Amino acid sequence: MASLFNQVPSVSAVFALYTSLSALTLVLRNIFNEIVPKKLRDYVTAKFLDLFSSYFQSNFTFVIEQKWDYCGNTTFTAANVYLTTRLPGSSTGKILVGSNDLKNPAAEPNLGVPVNTKIVDEFEGIHLEWTLHYVESKNNSYEKKYFHLTCKKEFREKIMKDYFPHFAKSAAKIMRHRQDLYIYTYDREELSWESAIFDHHTTFETLAIEPELKTTMIEDLDSFAKGKDFFKRVGRAWKRGYLLYGPPGTGKSSMVAAIANHMKYNIYDLQIQSVRDDGELRKILTATKNRSILLIEDIDCGADSSHRRETSKEEDVKLQKNKKKRDLGISLSGLLNFVDGLWSSCGEERIIIFTTNHKEKLDPALLRPGRMDLHILMDYCTPFALKKLVVMYLEIDDHVLFDPIEKLVLEVSVTPAEVAQQLMASKNIDIAVNGLLEFMENKKVKKEENTKVEEKGEIKDAETKE
Repeated sequence: MASLFNQVPSVSAVFALYTSLSALTLVLRNIFNEIVPKKLRDYVTAKFLDLFSSYFQSNFTFVIEQKWDYCGNTTFTAANVYLTTRLPGSSTGKILVGSNDLKNPAAEPNLGVPVNTKIVDEFEGIHLEWTLHYVESKNNSYEKKYFHLTCKKEFREKIMKDYFPHFAKSAAKIMRHRQDLYIYTYDREELSWESAIFDHHTTFETLAIEPELKTTMIEDLDSFAKGKDFFKRVGRAWKRGYLLYGPPGTGKSSMVAAIANHMKYNIYDLQIQSVRDDGELRKILTATKNRSILLIEDIDCGADSSHRRETSKEEDVKLQKNKKKRDLGISLSGLLNFVDGLWSSCGEERIIIFTTNHKEKLDPALLRPGRMDLHILMDYCTPFALKKLVVMYLEIDDHVLFDPIEKLVLEVSVTPAEVAQQLMASKNIDIAVNGLLEFMENKKVKKEENTKVEEKGEIKDAETKE
C-alpha cells in the first residue's frame, strides 16, 4: 500500500505538468493563428464543433422558414395549417386564439400557433416537438418566421420521407374544405398582405348571366381544378387567366366573387397603381399563396398597359425628364413576366383575373393569345338576366309589367346594378316593378333625345363641309 501511495504524483508535479501543457497549447494556438489563414481556421473550427455536437447530441432539428428563395414556403404553410389541428386538447401552456368575423362576434374563435411555445406531436410512435420562432430587426425593416421540428437523430430519415408528406397532405385536405375565405390587400407601409374574411354570397346560381356563359365558366373552372397532371405533361404553369371586360355595373366584381366561392380560393386584391416598381411587384406577387385568385381591377388604369398617345419630340423629351424625377410605377413587361413569363412558375393552382371597362384601351401585348385564357364580356342586361334579378329580389315569377319591361331591355342599355337598385327601392312588389319600368322609360327618352342631337350635329357638319 505504501509503495502504491509513493507512485501518486505530488501536487507540485501536477501543477507543473498543467503549466507546461497550457504553455504548449498557447504556443500551438499562436502558431496556428499565424500560419493558417482566417477562413481556413473558421472552417476547421466549424467542422470540429459539428463533430463534437453530432457525437454528444441525440436530437436533430429541421428548420422550416416562412420564405423559400423569393417565394412563400409551402412546407411552412402546410405546417401552420396542420398544427392548428393538434392544438385542441394539447398539453401546451399557450394557444393563440382570435377572430375577425365582425358579423358574428360570439362565434368560437379560431386557433393559431403561438410563438416560442412547444407543441408535441406523435407519428408512428415517434415523439416530435414543434416550435414557432419569430425574429424582427431593430429598425423593423424585415421580419422572419420559422418552425423548428425536433426528433431523435435516428428518426431523421423517416421523418423526412414519411412525416413531411403526411402533414402536407393533411393540410391540403383541410384547405380544400375550409369554410372561411379571405380577401387580402397589400399594405405598402408594412410590406405585407393584410386579410379580412371574404363574406360575399354571390354564386353562379345567384349570378344574373346567360346560361351559356354560366356553363362555360363552371366547366372551365372544374377542368382547371383537375388539371395538375395535364399542365405538368405539357410543361405549363398550373394557372388560369380571365379578362373580364364591359361597362361599369355589369357584374365583373360579382363574377369574381362567384369564382372564389365556387373554387374555395382566397382573393388577393392588388391595387396596381400604388406599386412602386417592377421589383416591388415581384415581391408582392411571389408572396401570394397557392389555390388563390390574384385580382387586378381596372388594368387599363395601371402600369403602361393602355395605348400610349402620340407625342411630339418636345413632349418625349419632357416625359423622359419627368421619368427621372418621379416614380412611374410598374411596366407592362414586369406585369406580363408574372402572368406568363418565367416568374409565373412561382406557385401553382392560381387564377389571375384582370378587369377593365375599356378593353379597346389595353395594349395588344396584354391581349395576345396565351396571356388571358378567356375574354369574358360582362354586358348590359338581357331579358333572361332581368328576369333572374326580379326573381331573386322580389321572389316572383311573373308580373303584368314583365312584357313592357322586357321589350325596353332590348331597346336601352341598362346594367344589372341599375336594375338591382330599382328593385331594392321598395319592399312592395308593385311599387318596385313600376319604379323599374319608369326608370327604363326615362332611359329610352334620353336615348332618343341624344340620338336627335347627334343627328343634328352630323347635318350641321355636312352643311359646313359643303
